[in-house]
Amino acid sequence: MTRRFGGGDLIVATHNQGKLEEISALLAPFPVRVISSRELNLPEPEETEATFVGNARIKAHAAAQAAGKPALADDSGITIDALGGAPGVYTADWATTAGGRDFEMAMRKTWQMLEDARAPEPREAQFRCTLVLAWPDGHDEAFEGVMPGRVVWPMRGDQGHGYDPIFQPAGGALTFGEMDRWQKNTISHRADAFRKLIAGCFT
Repeated sequence: MTRRFGGGDLIVATHNQGKLEEISALLAPFPVRVISSRELNLPEPEETEATFVGNARIKAHAAAQAAGKPALADDSGITIDALGGAPGVYTADWATTAGGRDFEMAMRKTWQMLEDARAPEPREAQFRCTLVLAWPDGHDEAFEGVMPGRVVWPMRGDQGHGYDPIFQPAGGALTFGEMDRWQKNTISHRADAFRKLIAGCFT
C-alpha cells in the first residue's frame, strides 16, 4: 500500500531555484507548503549510488532526517542507447570542469563519442527522472518518469538546461532547448514522474 502525503510542510531537497519553481508549480493544487533545502541551509549529501533511485533516496532521506519532515528529492539525467546507457547518473559529471559545469562541452563530447562509435541513426536516448518521497521514520515511495527521444546535432535552442539542445523528444520536431520551459514541463520525464507521484501519494 502506497503511503499518502497528509499535507503541510514538504522539504524539496534541492538548492536549484529553477527546479524548486518547477516542483512548486506541479504541487500548487495540493495542501502543501514547499520549503527548499537551501532555505533551511541543509547540506547537500554526496551522491554515491550508481542508479537514479539510489541517489534520489540519499537526498530525500538526508533532508527528511535533518528537517524532521517529509522530503522530496529527484535524480535525473540522460541515457543514450548507443553509449550503453551513459552518461546516466553521471550526466552532470560529464559537464564538470575546474570552473564549474559546462554543458556545451559535455554535449560536444557526447556527440563526438557517438561519431567515433559510428552509432546508427536515430541515436535513441531517454531523459529519466526518479522521484523519492521520504519520511523521517525512514519510509519512502519512489516513482520513475521517462521521456524517450533521440540525440540530434547541431545543438538547437537556448531554452532549458543541460542536454536539452541536443534532445528531440519522440514524436516532436523541436528539441527541448527550443521549447518554451512550461510547455516542456508538461511532457518531460519529470512531469511523467510527477503524474505517478501525485496519483500514488497526493490524490
